[in-house]
Amino acid sequence: TANIPKTRDGNPRAIELSCPMVKNPLQSLLETLPKPAVPEILGRKDTLSADRFCKARELVTSLVNEEKCFATKNGAIAFGDACAIDVVYEDCFEPKSFVGRKAVTDHMKAKVDERKGKGDVRIDKISDGNIACGYAWTWVSGDGKEEGLRGTTFVQLNESGEIQYVREIPEPLYKPGDLILELLKAATKDAQPKTPKSFQRKTPKTANEVAKYLFLDVQGSEVEEGMRFFSENIVYRDFNYEEPLRNTVEVQKFIEDFSFPGIEFKPDRFDDGIFSTCFTWEVRLEGQDTAVKGMSFYELDPDTRLITYVRDIPESAIKPPPLGLLARKLRPDLGVFQGFAVGSRGL
Repeated sequence: TANIPKTRDGNPRAIELSCPMVKNPLQSLLETLPKPAVPEILGRKDTLSADRFCKARELVTSLVNEEKCFATKNGAIAFGDACAIDVVYEDCFEPKSFVGRKAVTDHMKAKVDERKGKGDVRIDKISDGNIACGYAWTWVSGDGKEEGLRGTTFVQLNESGEIQYVREIPEPLYKPGDLILELLKAATKDAQPKTPKSFQRKTPKTANEVAKYLFLDVQGSEVEEGMRFFSENIVYRDFNYEEPLRNTVEVQKFIEDFSFPGIEFKPDRFDDGIFSTCFTWEVRLEGQDTAVKGMSFYELDPDTRLITYVRDIPESAIKPPPLGLLARKLRPDLGVFQGFAVGSRGL
């Protein structure tokens, strides 16, 4: 068998071309990105700025905004060129993941074909991650007047700066509201309460560390401890609901409602964002073999370091979701049945 090069964690890595006559397409793309004026040293006040150079963020921004990877064939190819040979793309609209550079490139081309040249993807928010980042997005019409489907995508790079892993989740078109809460409680009705776990109280100041503290340390313990990290001006959008929560009272009730025996949010991958962060997770229910995948985007106030914005998004239980599939066929530009004026819904 072939001896495939491995990364330090034992995973296969892309084979780099060493021939001086052949230039890696990813290297060509990276050379066009703006370079940092000074070396980035975490913790130095002059480099902890939201606009500092972040490799993952700059690569994703370039692929979406400049290369038009969701709107043009050349952009789709550029996205594939930026991927590792063993890249994994979890498009949670689809029934299975796409594995390998060719499969991902073909999938990106198919996504372009499905839009029929009628629309593009707008980045609404993007985390300032270097080795990984996430972004909140919206489909927009070709004339720029309407917007439609929203979602979140997480992108992780390998040591060579290639895209190693992607998870993309579009919003569900049918939003069950509190019905989802009742369904989850019914599924875990026999679960017994667990003794709250102990934790060491901390006050992290970077977005990814705040997320890790809340989900790895505080979850399953004190709701009040987590609430001290939320700004009074919080906008919390959970895509199981039509409208976002807009103050700490509503957010605390929401967290308390979903804190019942038998449910656990298990975080999977975190980016390294400082002022905003994206992370993937699974919801596991006691006694159930399957898990629901999801993703969250958190944004901090740069001065107070309190959370001002959250976007939670779960995958659909059915793939592709019937309503979503029909909407994409009827409105390939927007991916929803009825478009909205640009900017009319907030983020």
